[in-house]
Amino acid sequence: MKAQSLHGHLDALLLAVLEQGALHGYAIIEALRARSDGSLDLPTGTIYPALRRMERAGHVISSWSTVNGRERRTYELTDSGRRALVGERDGWREFSAIVGRFLGPGTPPSASV
Repeated sequence: MKAQSLHGHLDALLLAVLEQGALHGYAIIEALRARSDGSLDLPTGTIYPALRRMERAGHVISSWSTVNGRERRTYELTDSGRRALVGERDGWREFSAIVGRFLGPGTPPSASV
């Protein structure tokens, strides 16, 4: 799946991944890939700008640590990020229910004019 397909949903996915606990950038990318069975294989050029944007918005905080001699930036949710995730989930349920009325199983064919 391409990053463009996720327009408007990437932040929600990142918040959901970070809900499980703090992760460094590459681990976030791996978690997206694993939870989507490989469908979400997003480049760093998509993930890191989104994380920086979410940090500016106050939804995540980051800190630097050294692991095996390498510097890593670790991200975690803030209380604001947790509230944002609740809002994203509510919005997703509403959106998918509405779209499901048109595209879901058992949807009647459109009426002839």
